[in-house]
Amino acid sequence: MEATDRSVDELLDAKLPQAARRADADRLIELMQAATGEPPRVWGTSMIGFGSYHYRYASGHEGDAPLVAFAPQASRFSLHLTTEPAVRDVLLAQLGPHAAGAGCVYVKRLDQLDGDVLAQLVEATVNFTRAQDVTRG
Repeated sequence: MEATDRSVDELLDAKLPQAARRADADRLIELMQAATGEPPRVWGTSMIGFGSYHYRYASGHEGDAPLVAFAPQASRFSLHLTTEPAVRDVLLAQLGPHAAGAGCVYVKRLDQLDGDVLAQLVEATVNFTRAQDVTRG
């Protein structure tokens, strides 16, 4: 996946015509931008990511990915948040209504979540992914 030159506003306008959903997306942008110090960019066709890191798997596969990201979808946000499993488990238990996959947390509305816990989860993800960057010495 690569960062593109597509406008973040263009993506959000297309994906989130509802004012409340757009406000949640704007809140996620503010939170993730504060945690990374990086502006939002569209990655691939529908992900909004912040910063980047270079990874390399034991298999030899390597590439670039955003430090933290989210994908706006019609009924939920897919938050790309990966950190140490023990930290992630503790924070997710306190977050509020969500579903979780291996590297994603799916949420419908941000006003149902504990904002402080979400901020901690984003910060933990940023720190974890920065530490995974194979270009850092």
